[in-house]
Amino acid sequence: MTLASRAWLQPLRRRWLMRRLRDPAYRFMLEPPPPDEYVALDCETTGLDRRTDEIISIAAVRIAGNVILTSQRLEMLVRPTRDVSRDSVCVHRLRSRDLADGVPAAEALAVLLRFIGSRPIVGYYLEFDLAMLDRVAVPTLGIGLPQRRIEVSAMFYDYMFRRLPPWRQQGAPDIDLRLATMMGELGLPMRPAHDALNDAVMAAEAFLKLRRWG
Repeated sequence: MTLASRAWLQPLRRRWLMRRLRDPAYRFMLEPPPPDEYVALDCETTGLDRRTDEIISIAAVRIAGNVILTSQRLEMLVRPTRDVSRDSVCVHRLRSRDLADGVPAAEALAVLLRFIGSRPIVGYYLEFDLAMLDRVAVPTLGIGLPQRRIEVSAMFYDYMFRRLPPWRQQGAPDIDLRLATMMGELGLPMRPAHDALNDAVMAAEAFLKLRRWG
């Protein structure tokens, strides 16, 4: 696809999304993003089933240029519609009583969307988190989150692929994309995982380093 064809498709996609958007108060999501600004995002959930599991915490942090603005961060506990399982508590250390004062998912989404604005979203295995958020967004807004998505595991794959000798680059080489492996290869600190803010900050750190290394 040529650059010219991509430039033609973007206005077309924006018009299509504008027609489907049910609440004009959210048109800001479809505006041009601030230059060189991003939002790193992570959600913790009760499980990995996109149809039945629920979001229980959300964290996001803004990135401006090469700086992670930890002072401009968002952290929310989200109240699920049913008690969390013992398995979920073992992973996230969030009990039903911890989430009792959390905000409903729709309210959390509204706050998150205003925090993100139209900035591109950065994350580690972002597809799952956005699928969970879209489950809340689509019924009320008519569209899922429209912002550009930047997957750091894909950036890391490309970085590691370029470091392979030519004979290893044939086909689809097996590259370890686990978070701990990625942070270690990039020389970045591994924070305690399964904490939404820690995971968002680690995604932001990896994004900046991979972008800098090209």
